[in-house]
Amino acid sequence: MKTFISDLEDHLTMIERLRTCSGEIEAASKVLVNTLKQGGKVLLCGNGGSAADCQHIAAEFVVRYELKRKALAAIALTTDTSILTAHANDFEFETVFSRQVEALATDKDCLIAISTSGKSKNIIKAVAAAKLKGLPIVALTGCEGGDLVRQATVSIIVPSQVTARIQEAHILIGHWWCGVIEQAFSEEEFDAGSRA
Repeated sequence: MKTFISDLEDHLTMIERLRTCSGEIEAASKVLVNTLKQGGKVLLCGNGGSAADCQHIAAEFVVRYELKRKALAAIALTTDTSILTAHANDFEFETVFSRQVEALATDKDCLIAISTSGKSKNIIKAVAAAKLKGLPIVALTGCEGGDLVRQATVSIIVPSQVTARIQEAHILIGHWWCGVIEQAFSEEEFDAGSRA
């Protein structure tokens, strides 16, 4: 019978395995910091629980994570119901994110593409649109990584086959990125204030 402790043990095992991804996680944080310091914005896309993660991470960037600092530009491409439903109705759901990348992205920006399997067609198409515009792509995935990992600038493949465990890792990674980015901008503001 399934118990909370058995799921907790699975979670802890997966979290421990994330050590093998630390280099990629840290490399992705540098892409994000560089994007924001150059005046770009972070675009995020994902489906289902990953869509919620996009919104969660974007909110931490724009509002704050733990420290008071300036607002940071981030847009979850999962939130505008008029765009999402109009596009899915008039065209197809596979291009619901790539269309927004086409409309909103500049070559200063970057894309965080989230897919637990790495196989979501609308995420792959968003990545293709971002690459055409010259954006660096950060992929958050799991399982074997699918086509997504071959298209991304930096790929983090959570070492699990279980969707719930992969999503738990994704938000942990997202929170760590938020902390690193926030620290970088808080230090920048402190340095600017000390020079004034």
